[in-house]
Amino acid sequence: MSDTTVNSLSDLQDLTQGNADAPAADAAAPVAPKVSNAPLRQQELDKQGRAYATGRRKDAVARVWVKPGTGKITVNGRDQETYFARPTLRLVINQPFTVTDRTGQYDVVCTVKGGGLSGQAGAVKHGIAQALSKYEPTLRAAVKAEGFLTRDPRVVERKKYGRAKARRSFQFSKR
Repeated sequence: MSDTTVNSLSDLQDLTQGNADAPAADAAAPVAPKVSNAPLRQQELDKQGRAYATGRRKDAVARVWVKPGTGKITVNGRDQETYFARPTLRLVINQPFTVTDRTGQYDVVCTVKGGGLSGQAGAVKHGIAQALSKYEPTLRAAVKAEGFLTRDPRVVERKKYGRAKARRSFQFSKR
């Protein structure tokens, strides 16, 4: 063998002996806990101690204020049972509270404009989820995992010229 091969073999043996000592040194050193890179969010409240958020769905826009209370939800000055008469719409509105186990702990006051009742219920749900995550930043992960913080981008397609509706053609007449 040449001298360079012998040197590299001895260097390799030195490295393996050095690495054998290394785990013992690592075991004696304290292990620091892993810190996530996610920034800690601050609680965002107004002067009255409420969290505000805007929710959107289709053409509906909801302005939502959340504060601690008994679980009363007021929509455009009316109770949720009178404004959203269908139980499915009330179920949609209460989804953020059921996911976070906060049912009956917050009062909600919201104003909704535009769209129909289904779009308005979706907008209120989006707004409640946003406001909850602002009031209690620790709930953000649970609400985000359910997809309540994401605005549903589906909207009605516009009518095009030369068409009966957005895509439907006029009825064809051969004669």
